[in-house]
Amino acid sequence: MAEHRRGANLPSLGGFNRTVVLDAIRRSPGGLSRVELAAGTGLSPQTVSNVTRFLIDAGMIVESGTVVSGRGKPRTILRLEARSRFAIGVHVDPAVVTYVLLDLAGSVVAESTTSTPSAEDPDQVVRTMAAAVDGLVGGAGVAPDSVLGVGIASPGPIDAAAGIVLDPPFLPRWRDVPLRDALGDATGYPVLLEKDVTAAAVGEVFLARETAARDFAFVYFGTGFGVGLVLDHEPVRGSGSNAGDAGHIMVDQGSLAGTPDGSGGRGEVGATVTPDRLVRIAAERGVPLGDGGGAGVGADGDVDLAAVDRAWDGLGAAVDAGDPLATAFAAEVGAVMGRAVVVIVNLLDVDRVVFGGPFWARIAAAALPAATAAIAGSPILVPKHPVTVVESPRGADVAAVGAACLVLDAALSPRASTMLIAH
Repeated sequence: MAEHRRGANLPSLGGFNRTVVLDAIRRSPGGLSRVELAAGTGLSPQTVSNVTRFLIDAGMIVESGTVVSGRGKPRTILRLEARSRFAIGVHVDPAVVTYVLLDLAGSVVAESTTSTPSAEDPDQVVRTMAAAVDGLVGGAGVAPDSVLGVGIASPGPIDAAAGIVLDPPFLPRWRDVPLRDALGDATGYPVLLEKDVTAAAVGEVFLARETAARDFAFVYFGTGFGVGLVLDHEPVRGSGSNAGDAGHIMVDQGSLAGTPDGSGGRGEVGATVTPDRLVRIAAERGVPLGDGGGAGVGADGDVDLAAVDRAWDGLGAAVDAGDPLATAFAAEVGAVMGRAVVVIVNLLDVDRVVFGGPFWARIAAAALPAATAAIAGSPILVPKHPVTVVESPRGADVAAVGAACLVLDAALSPRASTMLIAH
């Protein structure tokens, strides 16, 4: 347990201008000169000089070579010192908790996992997670004082203001867990709590740098189905920070319908594509699931999440091997989600859809083309512009990476609220 808090709030760089300069350098992998910084940010040369001196002294940027441009004197290039500061991301999933350590550039430095502890003993939850966080930092050889904070991505609903995980449907024993403050007290780090789909969307924006899309929907496929939304480069959180619960969208289930002939049914997309249900259907159809073929619901009605995960591994391996049954099955899963996403595209007129999440990554080879075709070919699609459909490059750890990006974004991205964060 930590003996002291490093501050209840995320550390500020000490001023809006500093975040402006650092963000400009972060977004330019090749580096920028002071003249380019002044021109690009609108800050005066003297302000840029003062700010860059502070950031160099803090170790966050370094002078790295010179370039000759025109008839003037050579210009010194400033680049981000990515390993000067770090952020921790924690993704709470019903089966496993994933921890990642990111540097300032958003690169994964270290990662680990633990089984998800039962929240019947909240103290044990915090002890398990705090030990994993401390082990991640220590194992990476990172100085604790260089860690800006911890971001937690949790299934909703959450009470973001109070930092409480309320009662996620896939975590039946987690109820009113004060995870943010408890983990902060245990580790000494500032902690942020965010809904998993929102964290994933924030990660996409932060890591895409200059290429970040202005408006997009992030379709998150984990133990549950949700949609993270970004409009005008900002995540849509809603009044209670629980936006993105899209599981109740009614959709044509296609061959995944629960009718005797497996066709023509309509149902909620979230219930249709829960991994435990899909594994049972796949097993009934003879889809290869490796040694996880017996996964499903036990006699007591509880889902064996570890067995479902193993079965999903088997499905993913079969898809990658080109098995026709597995490929067709994964394609139908992608198509069902694509048909649901059309409702979101129509509602918000977004022109980009990003798919990701722990269960998505393993079937993407077959599911992504099917989802793309279902969106583009939908008879109810309203927007006449093209809709780009892509897979997140963050892989299965997208929510954990996004959780760490919450910290990086809060500490590094220039916005008016930055000036209100305590030093």
